[in-house]
Amino acid sequence: MARGETGISRGASVKRSPSKKDRNWKCLGTHEDELRSRGYRLIAGADEVGRGSLFGAVVAGAVILSPDSPIRGLNDSKQLDAERREVLAEQIRDRAVAWAVASVDNSTIDSINIYEASRLAMKRAVEQLNPSPDFVLVDAVALDLPLPQQPLLQGDERCHAIAAASILAKVYRDQMMREWDRFYPEYGLASHKGYHAPDHITALREHGPTPLHRLSFEPIRKLAIYSPLERHQQMEMFAAV
Repeated sequence: MARGETGISRGASVKRSPSKKDRNWKCLGTHEDELRSRGYRLIAGADEVGRGSLFGAVVAGAVILSPDSPIRGLNDSKQLDAERREVLAEQIRDRAVAWAVASVDNSTIDSINIYEASRLAMKRAVEQLNPSPDFVLVDAVALDLPLPQQPLLQGDERCHAIAAASILAKVYRDQMMREWDRFYPEYGLASHKGYHAPDHITALREHGPTPLHRLSFEPIRKLAIYSPLERHQQMEMFAAV
């Protein structure tokens, strides 16, 4: 790796996040500025959305922001309303040096588990960037990439590049859920986006799971004829991350 930096290797441990009452984070560009001072120029942020959903793919975004075209108001996509996310997503696509979105489908999630599927989606998104990054800031976990990288706990709340990635991924996945809602209107996907909402659970009990529900997640496993994983295994895989 260039500039004598080793980054964070695969499997590196990350300290547990402090509680919300102990956090006083602001979403800033200081991580990118510090990396630029060390000689890096193409600094990507990567994040995923849909990890806890019961339906469909997990989606990841990757973004290389331009220091010459700043975007005001970047923050964790969950902290923004839908209209603001759409506005910011358009600005990100227009002003970023590079951006990409990738996904991993529900069958693969059931096969390799949601933690590994989330990492795979982020890896795919970063690999699609053109130009390729020379450093990756990633939300919480290290990726299997031959690049220097830094996992940041709650990175989408602290880092502009990761926040931008989370916004693109969230907007893309929400649109996916609206499209699937046309095929499965009885489940209310356009409203709850596949998450564990009361009306979603009611629809599952009335109609059963679709082919796009995650069979290894509860309560889908209980309602399906077949599920590849034992009870609770999936949820335990990411509850502490």
